[in-house]
Amino acid sequence: MRRTINRLPPLNSLRAFVVAAKHLSFSKAANELNVTPAAVSQQIKQLEDHLGCPLFRRGGRTLILTDEGQACLPGLVEGFESLLAALAELDTAGESGPLTVSVAPSFASKWLVPRLDDFRVHHPDIDVRITATMHLVDFDADDVDCAIRYGAGGYPGLISEKLLDESVVPVCAPSLLAGAAPLRVPADLARYTLLHDDSPDQDPSCPDWRMWLRAAGVDAAESGRGLRFNQSSLVLEAAAGGHGVALAKTRLAAEDLRAGKLVSPFGVETPLAFAYFFVCPPRRRASRKVAAFRDWMAAQSG
Repeated sequence: MRRTINRLPPLNSLRAFVVAAKHLSFSKAANELNVTPAAVSQQIKQLEDHLGCPLFRRGGRTLILTDEGQACLPGLVEGFESLLAALAELDTAGESGPLTVSVAPSFASKWLVPRLDDFRVHHPDIDVRITATMHLVDFDADDVDCAIRYGAGGYPGLISEKLLDESVVPVCAPSLLAGAAPLRVPADLARYTLLHDDSPDQDPSCPDWRMWLRAAGVDAAESGRGLRFNQSSLVLEAAAGGHGVALAKTRLAAEDLRAGKLVSPFGVETPLAFAYFFVCPPRRRASRKVAAFRDWMAAQSG
């Protein structure tokens, strides 16, 4: 009778037979499989019933393979070895080549890239490829190992771990705090160019200038004036260049604030509902290079 895959015996029964045949002992097989001898005996009987022939001759405390048992054993041993080899290939799948990380362009340039030297110091054997895009990655179609995404989290079918909270703060070049008409209080913004961040974050908790000015008790009638940019990093560059005042995400502006390229004239931060998340498909979570990057990101975010 030709057997098809849907007519194969249970895998546990086949495994019990191979191990019992190796030891010629149900007790020793039970120890290796971490079950009881009775469970091994039951699995063997189930297999014999399925095949319609005995595989062992039982004599007292000894086991002897029957002709049928001897005939099928080499092929089953080879089959389990092939199965283990295939699983080993699965474990190492994706380990060759660089670690590919999908990330929003502004987060890449203002937060991630300045820190990558530290990752290289700790993991010199892992090459990193940064793919900067605002589009959500399709892990099934794209050659991407993991992603850093700004959003609400809870991405269906994916593992997501929160890394960083975010907030918004007005920032400008230090030069705007000096001169004949220095920037001191929110009402002074009427004399300065407003820089607008039109990047497609779709964060309902993130205020624009109209919302921020109203919350500060300032006339927001002309809140739409000024310069507009579709990337947060461009807004920060314009602010650092003295071209106006920006509402900046604090994580993206942190390095420029530390370096003194930007200052926060009012010191008022507005917490946001969205955050930065590490995202990867479940099949990539056990990858050594993905795990190394995830752990490094968590340490950097602490």
